[in-house]
Amino acid sequence: MFGHCVQCSLTIRAERSALATLFISDLHLDASEPAAGAQFVDFLALRASRADALYILGDLFETWVGDDDNEPYRDRICVALASLGQRGVACYVMHGNRDFLFQSGFARRTGVRLIADPIIVELYGEPALLTHGDALCTADRPYQLLRGVVRSPRWQQSFLRLPLPLRRSLAEQARRGSQRHTQRTAGQIMDADQAAVAAALRACGVRTLIHGHTHRPAVHEFELDGRCARRIVLGAWHDRGSALEWGPQGFRLEELPRSPAPHCA
Repeated sequence: MFGHCVQCSLTIRAERSALATLFISDLHLDASEPAAGAQFVDFLALRASRADALYILGDLFETWVGDDDNEPYRDRICVALASLGQRGVACYVMHGNRDFLFQSGFARRTGVRLIADPIIVELYGEPALLTHGDALCTADRPYQLLRGVVRSPRWQQSFLRLPLPLRRSLAEQARRGSQRHTQRTAGQIMDADQAAVAAALRACGVRTLIHGHTHRPAVHEFELDGRCARRIVLGAWHDRGSALEWGPQGFRLEELPRSPAPHCA
């Protein structure tokens, strides 16, 4: 997978502006957790509207069963994303393990640009490798086998031909199955494997990796082939927000506190 890194056509340069680029992932937005959706809508309107660009590195939604899904909660999120684009802020979305069925209809509906996983972007003069992160969890063999199936075009085409209510029901069953798998699997098995991280950085010729998926926000610095390297892990949005801000002067990974009484999304 990482032997075929895509060079993003967008190059963000420090001389262009003094603004920053934002990275988020693993929002898992769902009508059952309205507070997360409300925080995200506010984030788009306030924080992201002042950014150079916003990257969402997968799992924007808890489930996505096709671009024809007209569920009202998801539609409000799509409208908020479209409003960000109307303000002139570019938004790039990567497929996650929950919303790997994003297609061109979602992009038209929201105004976002779907990007490959993995992809290399240049951030104010420094190249960085972006990925959702699930492909790095190589010790979780059952998940990797499942990932190979559901990411295949043949499986996706067959699934999308099913009636929308049936797709929703199957997605809910898969969601419960994922929760059971998480509960009975050791945490270290579900984390990114350091050997896979090093192989990805070598294959793509960069020293910085940004990903989500594991819900363990941190900045890991280590030595790779005699040089400094770093892995930046984005946090999930279940209890609070999480964002990486990268600007001309450097980066910071931060928690975003959530209001105790947010308005409806």
